[in-house]
Amino acid sequence: MTKLTIPVLGALAVAFGVFTSSRAAVVSGPATAERAAVSGVVHAPADTLPTDSVNAVIQGTCVRCHSDRRLRGNLSLEAYDAMDAAARADVSERIVRKLRAGMMPPPGGRRPPRETLEAVATTLETAVDRAAAASPRVGGRTFQRLNRAEYTASIQDLLGLQVDAGAYLPLDTKSANFDNIADVQLLSATLMDGYLRAASEISRLAVGDPAAAPAEATYRVSRWTSQTEHVPGTPYGTRGGLSVLHTFPADGEYRFRVSFHHETTGAMHGSGGGALHTLDNPEHVEISVDGVRVALLEVDRWMHTSDPDGVNVRSEPIRITAGPHRIAAAFIRMFEGPVQDLMSPHEWSIASTSIADAYGFTSMPHIRDMAVTGPFEAERVSETPSRARIFTCRPAGDEDGAPCARRILTRLATQAYRRPVSEVELNALLGLYRTGAADDGFEEGIRLAIEGILANPKFVFRFEEPPAGTGQGEAYALDDFALASRLSFFLWGRGPDDVLMDLASRGELAKEDELVRQVGRMLADPRSEALATRFAFQWLRLQDLERIHPDVRVDPDFDEQLKAAMLRETELFFYSLVREDRNVLDMFTADYTFVNERLARHYGIPGIAGPEFQRITHANARRRGLLGQGSILTLTSHASRTSPVLRGKWVMEVFLGSPPPPPPPDVPELEETEAIEDGRFLTVRELMAMHAANPTCNSCHRMMDPIGLALENFGVSGAWRVKDNGMPVDASGELYDGTPLTGPEDLRRALLARPEPLLRTFTENLMAYALGRRVEYYDMPTVRRIVREAAARDNRLSVFINGIVTSPAFRMKGVDAVVDAAEESARHDPPGPVEE
Repeated sequence: MTKLTIPVLGALAVAFGVFTSSRAAVVSGPATAERAAVSGVVHAPADTLPTDSVNAVIQGTCVRCHSDRRLRGNLSLEAYDAMDAAARADVSERIVRKLRAGMMPPPGGRRPPRETLEAVATTLETAVDRAAAASPRVGGRTFQRLNRAEYTASIQDLLGLQVDAGAYLPLDTKSANFDNIADVQLLSATLMDGYLRAASEISRLAVGDPAAAPAEATYRVSRWTSQTEHVPGTPYGTRGGLSVLHTFPADGEYRFRVSFHHETTGAMHGSGGGALHTLDNPEHVEISVDGVRVALLEVDRWMHTSDPDGVNVRSEPIRITAGPHRIAAAFIRMFEGPVQDLMSPHEWSIASTSIADAYGFTSMPHIRDMAVTGPFEAERVSETPSRARIFTCRPAGDEDGAPCARRILTRLATQAYRRPVSEVELNALLGLYRTGAADDGFEEGIRLAIEGILANPKFVFRFEEPPAGTGQGEAYALDDFALASRLSFFLWGRGPDDVLMDLASRGELAKEDELVRQVGRMLADPRSEALATRFAFQWLRLQDLERIHPDVRVDPDFDEQLKAAMLRETELFFYSLVREDRNVLDMFTADYTFVNERLARHYGIPGIAGPEFQRITHANARRRGLLGQGSILTLTSHASRTSPVLRGKWVMEVFLGSPPPPPPPDVPELEETEAIEDGRFLTVRELMAMHAANPTCNSCHRMMDPIGLALENFGVSGAWRVKDNGMPVDASGELYDGTPLTGPEDLRRALLARPEPLLRTFTENLMAYALGRRVEYYDMPTVRRIVREAAARDNRLSVFINGIVTSPAFRMKGVDAVVDAAEESARHDPPGPVEE
């Protein structure tokens, strides 16, 4: 244990115990200004209905399924009265959501005219919004802790170090699509140990550690990565391999080890009859540091896993200075042009190791990982960017270092705690400094104090403490520093900058016009790309793409480079909406996207060369918007076939906010359905028709399948196709509201015919991400207000963001009784996967 372990463990435990008692649910806010801000004065729209008429529609249409006996969707409307719409707002919102999406009544049943159903929804919304305007409710949550991404960004900003938080912290728990939802960020002994270990190791990397013991860091290359072309970050004239930024703890000697992928027999991949390297002209691996070659290692063609050193090559010791350096291992390129194979050249250069020694297949060695071991014979620590950032002053000669340490620690602690450091907190850090300095000098004292900062609950957690005298059940306005943190983590995914901190210190940030001004400034900053890489990444479930590997027999051209290009396309596309402040509905209609050469070749787009992404205009409408992008289409497929069910379910959950119920028990998987009939393989559509014939399954499949089938011309990895198992693709169907579909363009038009659920679902997800809690039924009046305001301003993305930031839900917080997090998560999160 380090010198910090016992006191910091106690501090973390006390913080967790004290602040979980502030876990909040719903609080009424007393202030007139906040009350008016929720939705303003709500007047009855012209298309509302008398409550008797609303009740007649509900009792005559909905109660057939939602009765006490049938209880479909775990909802009975027998006793529901539209007069009590506001009092039963949770039920009213469930009704409104389904009616606005056009999903109820379900397909096949009697359906009143669309105008009538929308009037019912409007009537219920009006009643609920009026009640919310008269008595607004402010949601609450417990404190948040820094998740992996936020921790990484905070360390980068504070110390100038690029670290992998995943090396210290366990996976983040997700709820409502996001990893920053407070009440599922539970604290455990494992997590506490991870934060403490991170504090110790990162402080040593930042300051440097001339006494560091040799250790090995390994960087792996996925087997799905093709290694025929140049890898960004490696020297030109090389192919394959990897390039990473590695922080060396001290000046000293370091050794490199490179290992290679091998066949199932143990022989190194790329040593067979089709190998390009021979005994006379062997392959070489170049090790480089900051672009400069430091070693050239010859690769033995006949190396084998049974050899004493396996399929590895090792360098001699190499002297490297402390700090971050870009290190790379790559093969010297020995050929140019296409790879000639007897059957067909594959984009994925290591599609199979079992055929690697066969004739007719060009094969070459592939790096599996690179390891760095050291330091050996460490002497000192050279100046590094982190040290320059930390040591802004030094004691002269024998003078007392405490005044300089005070200046350094005041600056670092203020930035780390995201608010001014108190004298008590600073004295505690100075105590750590004195302890370290007494034993090992000024730098060790500062290092130990930095470890204390990183292990302090004020850094690890984002506390939003109520003012003195705030009682249970009361709402309170966040102070300016808490508001600065909320704003910066929302828009940038990291802590507040100097501008926000200065405004907070002067008490000006909480003013609404200043908030709006800061939103504009922050959206124009490149750090706002976090809205794409953090918010959109999770909302669109792009992390699922990591788990998808199409069957090589179906798609031998799918490799890691193509997957990365798909992911980057979607991130760049969403960031363009942020940067250009575009209409949110452009997510569905935009006639442009971003591609590099690899992705353009996959899409069949000519004239694109190089690894850099370029903005292009679609030649036709079928790939417009997100529904035509490879990332979405691939993550909603199975390895060996497309999945209309997964695609339909994804659209219902992500875009419409109406997840289907989980499948009934004992329903066979689609793969268990006989796939051959009359001597031919059945198409996915035919298999789905057989599977959905089960009456138990049909009610949900009628909702999902037409959506997914409309996208059936897109194959497993999103490439356009006209045949499935040798038969023409049939993408026709009928949406749940009766709209006929013949392909992706019809689906897009059908969704846009009802923009309200699309815009509200987007707003709900953006709001949940911004608040760090799930959006509840009592938040829906605010959601509707934001959508109305955005509609009047062309649905610009900035209007949605400003609407959230200036809302009482963002600027205020409520305190109430403790709520069980597991119970809350189970109650709100969508059901599990739908089986086929």
